[in-house]
Amino acid sequence: MTRSVPSALPSRKGALRGEDESVQQITGPRLGERIMAAVNRDPRTAPHGTRNDALLAVVLAAAAVCAALLIDDGRRPDALGWTLLLAAHVPIVWRRRRPLLVLAAMVALIAPYHALDNNHAAPTLVACVALYTVAVTGRPLRTVLTGAVVLSVSLTVMLTVNAHRALELLQTSGWIIAVLFCGIDVRYYRQYVSSIVERAVRAERTREEEARRRVAEERLRIARDLHDLLAHTITLIGVQTSVAAHVLAADPERLDRETVAKSLDDIAGTCRAARGELRTTLEVLREHGLPDARGPLPGLDGLPDLVAAARLAGARVDQDLRVRADPPPAVGAAAYRIVQEALTNAVRHAGPRPAVHLRLYDEPGALRVSVTDDGTGPAPGGTPGFGLVGMRERARSVGGTLDAGPRPDGGFEVTAALPLTMGEGTI
Repeated sequence: MTRSVPSALPSRKGALRGEDESVQQITGPRLGERIMAAVNRDPRTAPHGTRNDALLAVVLAAAAVCAALLIDDGRRPDALGWTLLLAAHVPIVWRRRRPLLVLAAMVALIAPYHALDNNHAAPTLVACVALYTVAVTGRPLRTVLTGAVVLSVSLTVMLTVNAHRALELLQTSGWIIAVLFCGIDVRYYRQYVSSIVERAVRAERTREEEARRRVAEERLRIARDLHDLLAHTITLIGVQTSVAAHVLAADPERLDRETVAKSLDDIAGTCRAARGELRTTLEVLREHGLPDARGPLPGLDGLPDLVAAARLAGARVDQDLRVRADPPPAVGAAAYRIVQEALTNAVRHAGPRPAVHLRLYDEPGALRVSVTDDGTGPAPGGTPGFGLVGMRERARSVGGTLDAGPRPDGGFEVTAALPLTMGEGTI
């Protein structure tokens, strides 16, 4: 009997892939990644730069000694020539910090070396490294001027030694130009990579700031909803409880059970409605569905319930609702909250049985809200709340305006103009 083994292959492949990733983490970045990282990095900010340049100077000096011994390009250096040749490699150790000074010191040492007609090929590598460092760390104009100065000094020295050598140097000066332009090209490439990284960091920072702004706006929205809901509900419950307490204390022997029962039923209904709306408001704090999912927004269809609740609390509300078309959900929710807060303030501050007039109508491009009462207003010296602030924030959140204050002939008035066309940036 044969056993089926293909089912074990995926797990084996996954294990092999995990082993490859583990080996890569242990062995570190590949050679190509290291080279690209070295090319992209500014040499002045590279770690262990001085140590690496010291090793580079030793390698270049060894190559120069080999070139002086093996290449027939001038006479073999004498004691002074060896001293000048080896001393020209010492400044390479500080090429990242002072590239121009290093190049000047090198020219000052190499010029007499060539003037003595020593092996002319030996210091070529160290000169190219110094020129490349100047080109990759400086501006292009400075690089071009530096190359012109170095080429002029070299030609002048060669003319004093041998005109034929000077002509050969002029013919091979393309290598100097190539080194300079290679350094300029690497410099521009590093600047390009740096700009890409900077843009990515800026974009990430912008996304984080946008996320924080949205979180702050959502918190403010939840705070406004909770304030409007709790203030309205607690005010109605307080008024209905006062009615029940008054009935119980007015004539204990002739208890009006029907009135007490109606007040308690109104309190229960208000609590049920508040509980449902509170649950809808707090849904955004729970991770159900999408992170930015919201419950249904209250709208103009809920205004009759607000009016009925205000009437149960003792207010004489006269409503005039003339809205021909449904406004955007955000505008409808803002109008609902403004009316809710205005009616709550009227019940709380306008005195017993205030006369409240509610007008809601639309006109070209705007929804108008007006809530007036004939009450006395809040007692002077009281602690100000967040009701008026919240109403103004509601209006501004959809691009509208709101005015609130005492009327000249007594009472209080709240008027708002909410645009029916939502613009960009409104929530």
